[in-house]
Amino acid sequence: MTRRRLETVLLHAALLTVALVTLAPLAWMASASFMAPGEANTLPPPLLPRAPTFANYTALFTRLDMWRNFLASAVIAVTATVGSILVNSLAGYAFAKLRFGGRDRLFGSLVVGLVVPAQVAMLPLFLLLRELHLVNTYAGALVPYLASVFGIFLIRQYTLSVPDELLDAARIDGASELQVFRLVALPVIKPILVTLAAFTFLSAWNDFMWPLIILSDSAKHTLPVALANLVGEHVQDTELMMAGSFLTILPALMVFLVFQRTYVRGIMAGGIKG
Repeated sequence: MTRRRLETVLLHAALLTVALVTLAPLAWMASASFMAPGEANTLPPPLLPRAPTFANYTALFTRLDMWRNFLASAVIAVTATVGSILVNSLAGYAFAKLRFGGRDRLFGSLVVGLVVPAQVAMLPLFLLLRELHLVNTYAGALVPYLASVFGIFLIRQYTLSVPDELLDAARIDGASELQVFRLVALPVIKPILVTLAAFTFLSAWNDFMWPLIILSDSAKHTLPVALANLVGEHVQDTELMMAGSFLTILPALMVFLVFQRTYVRGIMAGGIKG
């Protein structure tokens, strides 16, 4: 018993050490964002600001007009999340519970797409959106998130666990297929929908490459792209950079902390069900 207790203490100590090392840069970023200009560049760097100030955040939203970029990120992330849930849930349900010719072969072809790096598909997708006149539009920025192979796979695997008898009973009662999905299947697969929503929001909010490619107007840039441009213009303003970085990760961090249990549990369940 003593040995087991010692092993438990050592394990928790190791995990706590790793957690502190991981969180230390984030904590210093938050602290530096409230420092006065030049204070973070002193040696050794201070852990806490001598006189906390919101001047860096004020400068981001007034002098640099980053409120537009923040709003662009919010619009894209929220719209992408809603669209992803709608499209992927319908597709995942169809592959799991509807019978149609070539269903398994089509799903197998989609799963192959999981091994294709997203960067490979960016060029053909950009050319397609250019022909549709969606370049430099928020609609074009949303397209990659609306239907994803990962989302369809995740929901399909989870939906396989829904009893067919439950769906058949609703059909016998006269419910249409859309009503069966909305009233019977949707409440059952709610945990995996929350997981997909969190995953999509985090991906859309943090994405840098695709908004950089599809949005040429700087006024339409998302927050990560605007922050990268800001680094080139204000490379010496460390405190301002820390404020912009912390502002960028804060919404994603809050979403992850709120939904972390459902997020992890849903991914694990989606991978083993079926």
